Amino acid sequence: MKLRFHVEGGDFSNAGAASSEVKKLLKQINVPSEIVKRIVVALYEAEVNIVAHAYEGDIEVDIQADRIDALLSDRGPGIADIELAMQEGYSTASPKVREMGFGAGMGLPNIRKNTDVLNIESTPGKGTNVSFTVFFQTKS
Repeated sequence: MKLRFHVEGGDFSNAGAASSEVKKLLKQINVPSEIVKRIVVALYEAEVNIVAHAYEGDIEVDIQADRIDALLSDRGPGIADIELAMQEGYSTASPKVREMGFGAGMGLPNIRKNTDVLNIESTPGKGTNVSFTVFFQTKS
């Protein structure tokens, strides 16, 4: 099942709408709750990053029998140093975004912790692509 969502930068009133929709679908197909939580955390963090940092972006989700694949592509300033951005607490969020309670520098680290496969590609001045996979099989 493939889903696609458009996200507008700066639209905090709708931030999380895509991840909420995906959560409902995953519950309907009986994905284990601990796996749903991991997926929703990763997807929400990536979605909020588009809202907080980019002009706009798109989310593509492919729900398969054994996993979910997600691709979030944005058009924005990009990430100059991905390794630095992956460090907990590092943030380039504006003061306005921080005043709203976002931009604590935990987004990318939380995505990394909650995914099985993660790839981030970014071109400064153009945008960022974040792709990840989470397998439905619980780790034993």
